Amino acid sequence: MIGLSRRGGEARDRVRYVSVDLLDAEDCRKKLGGLTQVTHIFYTAFQDRPTPVAMVAPNLAMLVNVVEAVEPIAKGLKHVSLMQGYKVYGAHLGPFKTPARETDAAHMPPEFNVEQQDFLEQRQRGKAWTWSAIRPSIVAGYALGNPMNLTLAIAVYAAMSKELGIPLRFPGTPTAYDILLEVTDAGLLARATVWAATEPKCANQAFNINNGDQFRWSEMWPKIARSFDLEVAPPLPLSLVDVMADKGPRWNAMVEKHGLARNSYQDVSAWPFAQGVFSTGYDFVADGSKARRFGFHEHIETEAMFRDLFADFRRRKLIP
Repeated sequence: MIGLSRRGGEARDRVRYVSVDLLDAEDCRKKLGGLTQVTHIFYTAFQDRPTPVAMVAPNLAMLVNVVEAVEPIAKGLKHVSLMQGYKVYGAHLGPFKTPARETDAAHMPPEFNVEQQDFLEQRQRGKAWTWSAIRPSIVAGYALGNPMNLTLAIAVYAAMSKELGIPLRFPGTPTAYDILLEVTDAGLLARATVWAATEPKCANQAFNINNGDQFRWSEMWPKIARSFDLEVAPPLPLSLVDVMADKGPRWNAMVEKHGLARNSYQDVSAWPFAQGVFSTGYDFVADGSKARRFGFHEHIETEAMFRDLFADFRRRKLIP
């Protein structure tokens, strides 16, 4: 397995890393030009920008640069997997048709996810390799420095609440507290991604991937509180970006007090993303039955997922 990123990484058994700037076509040709043995490309890169229009160029360019650098020299290429999400359905824009299905019509462009898939569809015509598009909900798992890490943001928010001796209040809007939503466990997502990339009947298909159950924060929040031995108080809408902005010194003190891993406050917090999720005023669900019809039957209970992830964060000394 070969991992690509600008920072690179430390090699270990069966994994090595290449430091490459995916936005630079020449750097991609230079750094990836020797990867003749590649059989599968799993594309998960993402660059955020302030507007939908601005997001198209960099996100499309990175995918194009990787494929154009690897496809000509990797004669055994079998599959290109594209990581998408519910943005394909306009979930980030406002209330969208739910449950969303892979056959739903596209929304008014621009939308970089659609542009990426269009590129793969056109590039693949007449080729031996195939593609798949994987569409998870909000992904939950372990990752540091990830701007879209909801689970770790919840864990840090709860740990900070406990440190301050206050109950765990849902910081979002009253409407968000009662919407119906679902999430996608990162491990489940990884297994589904590999399945779609290696199952022949999944060739050139898109799949919604989620845990398989749905919940409301009004039900889940007390269960999360119990994982931290916290009481629950009535929700109170807060701007997490604002109220958590001054908590860096408090976090540093918690690291020293509890012997936590020395991660920066910035690496363990994702307040803009969490605030966005907790402000969602409409149901956030998609139909995952297509994957089951094609043969992927794994599922996970979301309550157990949160509980297990919080336990994992403690083992890693991310939180007390």
